[in-house]
Amino acid sequence: MAYRSGTYIAFHADGETNPTASDMKYYNTLKMWKVRDDDFSFANSHEKTNAVRDSSKKETLRRTLIERMNKSKHLLLIIGATTKYDTDWVPFEIKYAVETCGIPIIAVYTGYNKIMAPSALSDLWPKELSKAIESKTVGIIHVPFKKEPIADAISQFDMNNHPKTTLNHYTQEAYNSWGL
Repeated sequence: MAYRSGTYIAFHADGETNPTASDMKYYNTLKMWKVRDDDFSFANSHEKTNAVRDSSKKETLRRTLIERMNKSKHLLLIIGATTKYDTDWVPFEIKYAVETCGIPIIAVYTGYNKIMAPSALSDLWPKELSKAIESKTVGIIHVPFKKEPIADAISQFDMNNHPKTTLNHYTQEAYNSWGL
């Protein structure tokens, strides 16, 4: 098995190549925070393998995603308004991360300042995430798309330290400490 040190980031690109027209903008924000803020660091699994272009064959892309996930210690899943409609890569990434890699999920919701009741957001969940939550096969922490809770979750949860349940979230005290 490969050494797992990376953060695998999954998001719904919605068939877009324009980086501002889909959830790719949130992925790019994470990369920007990593460059600009010493308190926000992670090993990006997408940078651990060769780049794959949108025109690559589906099987080539699939092999590359698997290689990246096999080197990852958790899956950071960006959940926006259209994520649940992805029928291709996001479901594959969730299923592979849970069933094959056994890595925890950091569910990151766009458009929220705090997440106190993850189940209230179930309408946003992709089907594979719902299955993982219902089956309780992997630990999941639910956080807003805010730098501090994401950084904390990245530093805290990995394949050896899963969140205790599938509906974990931070406390109000944690959000207060981050100024959120």
